[in-house]
Amino acid sequence: MELTEKVAYLKGLMEGLGVDKETKEGKVFGTILDILDDMALTVSDLEDGMELMGDQVDMIDEDLTQLQDDYYEDEDDDEDDYDGELYEVTCPTCKDTICIDESMLDEGEITCPNCGEQLEFDLDGVLDDCDCGHSHEESE
Repeated sequence: MELTEKVAYLKGLMEGLGVDKETKEGKVFGTILDILDDMALTVSDLEDGMELMGDQVDMIDEDLTQLQDDYYEDEDDDEDDYDGELYEVTCPTCKDTICIDESMLDEGEITCPNCGEQLEFDLDGVLDDCDCGHSHEESE
């Protein structure tokens, strides 16, 4: 039984019991039933709206899936295809962890994508002791 049907049942029950709507108690019960009726109709309208919105979201999802299939072919993540060495750097300002590669290290500085802080890398002497197998010649 739906909410509107339950309210209609209560109204019928009130009439069947012969509650006089002119007494104080009858006025209270009548007002409560009117409020319940309004609430039941509002809830019913909201349920209908949610069902419609759910259908629309499903259609949008299907359209988006079709667009993704059409325009974004089977591309893997760029990170998965990267063969170089990646290094994690933690920004001292925002504590965000950033992945960088050797070319970024060679530039000597990057801007944190999270907070905009300029991060500088001083690798003098650090790479001399490196045993990674790469040649790290200093550029002048």
